[in-house]
Amino acid sequence: MPTVPISMRKLKEILRLKYGVGLSHRQIGRSLAISPSVVSRYANRAAQLGIKQWPLPTGWDDTKLKHAFLQTQVKMKKHSLPDWATVHRELRNKCVTLQLLWEEYCERNPGGFYSYNHYCRMYREWLKTTSPSMRQVHKAGEKLFVDYCGPTVGVTDPETGEIRTAQVIVAVLGASSYTWAEATWSQQLEDWVMSHVRCFQWLGGVPELVVPDNLKSATSRACKYDPDVNPTYQQMLEHYNVAVLPARPRKPKDKAKAEVGVQVVERWIMARIRHEIFYSLASLNQRIRELLERLNNKIMQKLGYSRAELFIQLDKPALKPLPEASYSYTLGEESQSSCRLPRGNRQTLLLGSMFAVRPATGSMDLRRTGKTLQSGAGGCCAPAQAYLWLQYPQRAHA
Repeated sequence: MPTVPISMRKLKEILRLKYGVGLSHRQIGRSLAISPSVVSRYANRAAQLGIKQWPLPTGWDDTKLKHAFLQTQVKMKKHSLPDWATVHRELRNKCVTLQLLWEEYCERNPGGFYSYNHYCRMYREWLKTTSPSMRQVHKAGEKLFVDYCGPTVGVTDPETGEIRTAQVIVAVLGASSYTWAEATWSQQLEDWVMSHVRCFQWLGGVPELVVPDNLKSATSRACKYDPDVNPTYQQMLEHYNVAVLPARPRKPKDKAKAEVGVQVVERWIMARIRHEIFYSLASLNQRIRELLERLNNKIMQKLGYSRAELFIQLDKPALKPLPEASYSYTLGEESQSSCRLPRGNRQTLLLGSMFAVRPATGSMDLRRTGKTLQSGAGGCCAPAQAYLWLQYPQRAHA
């Protein structure tokens, strides 16, 4: 910052105390509540002008003193400021640090640059003006935040006129804020899991972590430290080699990106379609996709980039590739088989359908994929012969 000149009264007092009284620069500074370096600067300037006495030589009135001392201050050079929006965007890349960005800034400005400490301090001040609650720096391709909107959208049956409500799920990538959304009939397990599958396909890759809310379809038991992830949901994430980090109960800042993304979707998409009538879930999702494209291509005022631009620059290169085969939804259930079953095959009601099963003892983990039921006695570590593949019987009935 430029040096602020002292008042005319203090200037004259410096000259009087130095040449009239003979005080040291430190004593003058304590007397006038200014630093000794300021006293030295004005004393040196007086010596350059040939002023070495008090009272002042003839002709040195206030106007001349002001011109000689107070209007010829050597101002500190203003260095070029970094583009803080670019700095903030670069920090989202893995392994990029403020130290590295400062070194690159120095190389671009060899004629003058701010010190590293001052550079960091200015960046923190910029963060405060950009977003008062900004606390997390999300790395590219690291996290996908998922949550449901509170409001629902009505879908009208064209034949009966009955209105059925659809839920809207939102997913947001941490680094770019790239947003995805779709409507489903419920928040039940199958809709929840398959929405993730469609989201991964839409992104063209998978992140390292998924941060969901604590709904029942995601966690069987919500816990601050060790939540139980729903087995079917866990199986889907394992298929895509993705880890899950459920948000803690009553800790909305754990998924702040999802909270903001939900708010944006509610205001940008759901508010715009509030007067529109949809006769199928497909037509509703088609309209959501149209508005999503506009939302992701809209320039964000605070950063000067669109979500789509940031996605291409940051998240897309860092996403892991999709597996060769898409995940096929499976429904899991643990069932205690009865040792009192008669010999031979019999039909029994499992997972809402009739199956032909063989008797076994102990617990069995049952999973249905399409028209196939897989049962495993003793869990995943059981020997191979413990697993049975059972097809729907030809005369199955509910």
